[in-house]
Amino acid sequence: MKIRQLSLFIENKPGHLRKACRLLADAGIDIRSMALADTEQFGILRFIIKDWRQAKQVFENEGLVVRESELIAVMVDDHPGGLADLLDALETANLNVEYMYGFASRLKNKAVMFFRFNDTDKTLQILEERGIAVVSNEELFTV
Repeated sequence: MKIRQLSLFIENKPGHLRKACRLLADAGIDIRSMALADTEQFGILRFIIKDWRQAKQVFENEGLVVRESELIAVMVDDHPGGLADLLDALETANLNVEYMYGFASRLKNKAVMFFRFNDTDKTLQILEERGIAVVSNEELFTV
């Protein structure tokens, strides 16, 4: 199951992060998870939002640069080595993790991590073959 993510490009200046969050709040849009990566001049603010289409429109209406992409939400055993075990299972498939970030809640006693892979469809196939649980949109937004 693929999860939609929005990436918002913002200047690395005071107030720009607040503005993005305020726009969503004023539109009544709840953020499920987010991550911020920065450089000296700009940042990439990544969001997992149930109503991602509406959020994208809110940002575009403000003239902000926003992009959508596909991620996979994977259940990871929540113990030392859980993530390493998952990555071991994927290594032989020659898949590259472009980036990842965590989810603040647990699901079924497991941690949830969002991954961006170089080949989403192949990754989903490999995860299924190896019996690794993937989180659906429905599960993610009912936590």
